[in-house]
Amino acid sequence: MSQTHAHGHHGPETLPPEPEKATLEGRNKILGFWLFLGGETVLFGTLFASYLALRNQINDGPSGEQLFSLPLVAVATFILLTSSLFSVMAIQALHRHDLKGIQFWLGATVLFGVLFLGLEIYEFFHYVHEGLTFSTSAFSTSFYSLVGFHGAHVLLGVLWIALLIVQLSKKKLTVVTAPKVYVAALYWHFIDVVWVFIFTVVYLMGKVG
Repeated sequence: MSQTHAHGHHGPETLPPEPEKATLEGRNKILGFWLFLGGETVLFGTLFASYLALRNQINDGPSGEQLFSLPLVAVATFILLTSSLFSVMAIQALHRHDLKGIQFWLGATVLFGVLFLGLEIYEFFHYVHEGLTFSTSAFSTSFYSLVGFHGAHVLLGVLWIALLIVQLSKKKLTVVTAPKVYVAALYWHFIDVVWVFIFTVVYLMGKVG
């Protein structure tokens, strides 16, 4: 695809190699989003601390060691990490000014995000069937709060990126839309990194003690 076609009516000279940082507004959006992610890190840190403090308070309910299925969680982890790679490819397409490439890789990110959510919903239904509800114990409350809060972030990311794909099809790739692609990819990387910690702290530690 030529750059001219990717931009609609704008010539290729209108977009620099890193269009997301071409304007002060774009740079401010990125900086502001990093500050937002700092706040999100504090929120997740609080949930992790609560989980670690309560993980052994199971009352008469099942424990994580009894319920957690590492193969299922490993598949979910693979899917989410692969989706993070897709978002990297979208940023590379952004720097090539390849609109169709951006939309394709963002679409793949959304698809794998939906697959991850499907596995997580299946996992939660299984746990509830086995007697682990939100109010079963302090462990279950802290578990669902942490993992569910992350799942809500994945859902938000899926909806956000899907809407961004639609917007790109209408407004094309400009110095206004480019920062939106970049911060959406940042957000997706953030929730992937958080999941790596959840996989380690919740599931691996839950199985091995």
